[in-house]
Amino acid sequence: MKLTILGCYSATPRTFTNPTSQVLEVRNHIFLIDCGEGTQVQLRKYKVKFSRIKHIFISHLHGDHFFGLPGLISTFRLLGRESELHIYGPKGIKEAVTLFLKLGDSWTNYPLIFHELESRETELLFEDDAVSVQTIPLDHRVYTNGFLFKEKPAPRKLDVNAVAEHEIDRSQFNNIKNGANGKTANGVEVANQKLTLDPPNPRSYAFCSDTAYNETILPLIENVDVLYHESTFLEAESRLCQKTKHATAKQAAQIAQKANVGSLILGHYSTRYKSIDLFKEEALEVFPRVALADDGKSFDI
Repeated sequence: MKLTILGCYSATPRTFTNPTSQVLEVRNHIFLIDCGEGTQVQLRKYKVKFSRIKHIFISHLHGDHFFGLPGLISTFRLLGRESELHIYGPKGIKEAVTLFLKLGDSWTNYPLIFHELESRETELLFEDDAVSVQTIPLDHRVYTNGFLFKEKPAPRKLDVNAVAEHEIDRSQFNNIKNGANGKTANGVEVANQKLTLDPPNPRSYAFCSDTAYNETILPLIENVDVLYHESTFLEAESRLCQKTKHATAKQAAQIAQKANVGSLILGHYSTRYKSIDLFKEEALEVFPRVALADDGKSFDI
């Protein structure tokens, strides 16, 4: 898994910061998470291939999380896209996007498939042999979901040295990769465990923006490798959290600690602060493994 932050600041874009958008690369997928204004410019800047984006996940219908979507969809059309594009987002997103296309007489020439969400419970959005994606219901001023991305266990890997040592014929390799035992030229059976290597542990990533402090998400994100949690404010401005349904850096760290996550990435900073380092300093008082999102920054998960 590789996470690239295209934008991670709240409210409005500036010349040097961008609203929320991320790219998650996992097992031959490129998932786009949120699509704030300017996302397609950031995709070009960080050399993400447009044609590989087949699934876009929109957390909620505030502008700093989806105003870039109509433009990106239109650009796909201009580039001659033919493959399906799946959009997952709150009920109303289809109406909002198609109105743009209708008024501009710019319908897509590729299948545009909307998956509108309204459940207050977690639900599975996407699954194949490699990865699953489910919602994380959040607590914001409008209907909002985070997203949990989980790798499936990979097949065991062939141990080249072991099969050579046991003189296993190449014709058996595929079966061994799929879990079968091997046989030597003399017909002696060799256990699969002796001929293969353990695959890497499956990884997991939870995206939680925007939300107030919300312990109901803990069972869903427990033990994830990496948690991205919004930290719009510092504790000095915690009085604003109830009104805006946002969280502080300290609250994000408390969620990370209670969920026993591997590491915490902070983001969705209010632009009122002069330095985002203040967010990390505050979170580190509660949780020891904290990183700061910033536009263009990448993380290996």
